[in-house]
Amino acid sequence: MKIEVDAHLQAQMIAYLALLQKWNNAFNLTAVRDPLKMVGRHLLDSLAISPYLHGEHMIDVGTGAGLPGIPLSILHPEKSFFLLDSNQKKQIFLTQVVKSLSLKNVQCVHSLVEAYQPTEKFSTILTRAFASPAEMIHLTKHLLAEDGQFLAMMGKVPEDIQLPAGFEVKQIISLKIPGEEAERHLGIVTREKNHKE
Repeated sequence: MKIEVDAHLQAQMIAYLALLQKWNNAFNLTAVRDPLKMVGRHLLDSLAISPYLHGEHMIDVGTGAGLPGIPLSILHPEKSFFLLDSNQKKQIFLTQVVKSLSLKNVQCVHSLVEAYQPTEKFSTILTRAFASPAEMIHLTKHLLAEDGQFLAMMGKVPEDIQLPAGFEVKQIISLKIPGEEAERHLGIVTREKNHKE
């Protein structure tokens, strides 16, 4: 995957997966129970989109157990990550992860996405199996900085991606995740140039 991770970052990522496994029994955070499968399905899957992050200010919408936000925040301590989810149990888990791993660049946001009004808009909005691209943009466009972009993680690519007016698919990237056979894609969506709301 051409991603360099030093020993300290590797230890943090393994500690995150250990917490995920430990809390999973009580909080049902992920359907994946095998820690080795979590490496490919969750950790490497999240890290695969690292080269496409734009700017310094990210929000992971519908983050759930912190995917892809936590692995990316470990890899990029210089960027700020906001992890938004309306599920209180998941937010309790995320707060514990941030504290346990001393992630100074992460803030947990317990809110419905449509109700959240940040003080600063985001250069990248991350979503992973959150909603259709059109629904994702409809719910989150108020969070996007003027020159920002959406990174939508998905399995198979829908045949016809319909987007709200003013937005365009800049690129669809096929992701290769070591050890994972299922199709994985990343959709990069931006505002159309010269479009007025």
